[in-house]
Amino acid sequence: MKGNLTALVITAVIVLVVVLIGFLSGRDKSNRSSVEEWSVGGRRFGTLLVWFLVGADLYTAYTFLGLTSTAYTGGSLAFFAIPYTIIAYFISYFFLPKLWKFSKSHKLTTLADYAKVRFDSKFLSLLIAAVGVLMLIPYIDLQLAGIQDTLTVAGTGFINVKVVVVFSFLLVALYTFFSGIKGPTYTAVIKDIMVWVIMLFLVVNLPILHFGSWGSMIHKVASDSPQLLTIPTSGPKGIPWFLTASLISGLALFMWAHAATGVFTAKSADALRKNAIFLPLYNIVLILLIFLGFVAYHVLPQGTNPRFALLNLIQVSYGGTVQGLAYATIALASLIPCSIMAIGASNLFANNIYRDFINPNVTPAKLTMVTRSMVFVVIGLALIFGMVFPSALVSLQLLGVSGMVQIFPAIVFSLYWKNQTKEATILGLLVGLIVTFTVYATGKSFGIYEGFWGLLANIIVTVIFNPMFVSKIKNKTNPITDELFGKNESPLHLKKEA
Repeated sequence: MKGNLTALVITAVIVLVVVLIGFLSGRDKSNRSSVEEWSVGGRRFGTLLVWFLVGADLYTAYTFLGLTSTAYTGGSLAFFAIPYTIIAYFISYFFLPKLWKFSKSHKLTTLADYAKVRFDSKFLSLLIAAVGVLMLIPYIDLQLAGIQDTLTVAGTGFINVKVVVVFSFLLVALYTFFSGIKGPTYTAVIKDIMVWVIMLFLVVNLPILHFGSWGSMIHKVASDSPQLLTIPTSGPKGIPWFLTASLISGLALFMWAHAATGVFTAKSADALRKNAIFLPLYNIVLILLIFLGFVAYHVLPQGTNPRFALLNLIQVSYGGTVQGLAYATIALASLIPCSIMAIGASNLFANNIYRDFINPNVTPAKLTMVTRSMVFVVIGLALIFGMVFPSALVSLQLLGVSGMVQIFPAIVFSLYWKNQTKEATILGLLVGLIVTFTVYATGKSFGIYEGFWGLLANIIVTVIFNPMFVSKIKNKTNPITDELFGKNESPLHLKKEA
């Protein structure tokens, strides 16, 4: 199907204007004065900016396109995205403020930084950094796939899609290098406003446009394709998969480097508590968006590629102007998260691999430049990987979730378990990764999400082996654990400190 020139022009204009705003937001040289300024904005963002930034982090083009695609093919399995975010926000209310306070006092900008200081272990920090970078590359690739799919639908017959995709991501790399976290933060405000306005318009209007009303649409789905409204009770993705996928995805959400970057920009612990309360509002859009997958199932011709379900539904339903606004929203939901992800991955590499193992005597100015420059390497690797292995992206991102959750015990458990040892934590992390990748490679998950088996093994090994090493730390004075577990570290005290 040929694209729409009006839609393509509107998409291009909006994206270019937003990227320009990203450049302008970073014109102050202080944004590039240090790693802390460039990567986490000096920790000066209030509740609203953090809400927009974390929302831009977590609700990407893959979220919108992937959910409608899953609903189109797998029906109600797509609803796993709702409980998993609720789980993530619920637990984040308790552990993120404590993590933020400790990280601020020690000027930490990554979760690997935290692990290094908490356990006095560069090796554990290296493991966490390596997992974070490697798991994030396929996620960045999915943002590439999102912009590529959008341009394919909008621009077929008018542009060379691959050339424009490469240009778009290099442009994002430039404004991220120049502006740091302030670029994607201020452009995230535009992106999130467009998400709320355009996506809500689509979810309200499309069922009415094609079926007369929401009630008629639900009746059509219930009578003609009831399988879309139920979760399978057997097979590789049934109720056990749904439950464990929700749990593991929820625990992993704030372990991602880009999510942690958003967290560390907050100016207070209270801003993070408020975000845990208000971020679930995004689920209003997600719940309704899943139903658009059901609409696409009945509107689009049989044999439609599921990955284009939402884009093709928009294409056959509206003229060029609405198409352009919708495509621009999805394109921004690809490019802005890509920028934040690149910052997170670059920060991990520069701070926890380059500084700790390659050049320990690096000056702060050079470290800042290395961190910024790594944006081009990360995005370049993602571009190459995505073009060489395009069909593997979704499965690798799902594997990424299972990989990222393996650092949960090292980060979250250690905030509350005073005598947790680095040796047991490292063993647990390694075993968890090995089990996860073994289950994934063999396909023997028994209807359970792969990361669940890895995390279970991880926790068991950590708990069993911890007593063997605890004597090394139990009777020693440790200012780090004293800070984390001192008598004054109550939730009320944390709130007053913030």
